[in-house]
Amino acid sequence: MTLQRILPFTRTLLDSVLAEGGIAIDGTCGNGHDTLFLAESVGKSGKVYGFDIQSEAIESTEKRLQEADQYTQVALFQETHASINNNIEKEHIGKVSAAIFNLGYLPGGDKSIVTNAEETIQSVTDILRLLHSGGLLILVVYPGHPEGKIESEKVTNFATDLNQSHYQVLKYQFINQINDPPYILAISKK
Repeated sequence: MTLQRILPFTRTLLDSVLAEGGIAIDGTCGNGHDTLFLAESVGKSGKVYGFDIQSEAIESTEKRLQEADQYTQVALFQETHASINNNIEKEHIGKVSAAIFNLGYLPGGDKSIVTNAEETIQSVTDILRLLHSGGLLILVVYPGHPEGKIESEKVTNFATDLNQSHYQVLKYQFINQINDPPYILAISKK
């Protein structure tokens, strides 16, 4: 058996909880790959909320969604993921099936613009309230840059301290790779 790499394993986890008509959140749209995956998974009868602070990320995501004819079920916000609570429709509270974050910086973008631990932890806290029982939050953590190391430590400590009566937390990491490879924190709400 070959172990799945980080990003394919992320999709496997998301596939286990997403279905037609579901509600999903992409906390860091980036170049739009995850947003498109979520949109295709929930279909036209579902809803995806996508967030990114950078205009180029929102534009790239919007273009990718339009080219795939998956735009109508997506609401994009050029805002920090810490604003998620302010943008979720009331009827979707407690009904979110999945959320994903790719922490760090926009691939191919300005590497000085990065996610930070405080906003990420606030967003995770908010999303855990929005998930339905059995819902899943995935954090793809990139500790390979200075801010990433700080965020990695703080977010992992936060996830480690979640009450096991309410959440299951998985850390999926290749430990024999060089250059601080990314890893996954997957939080399932009981």
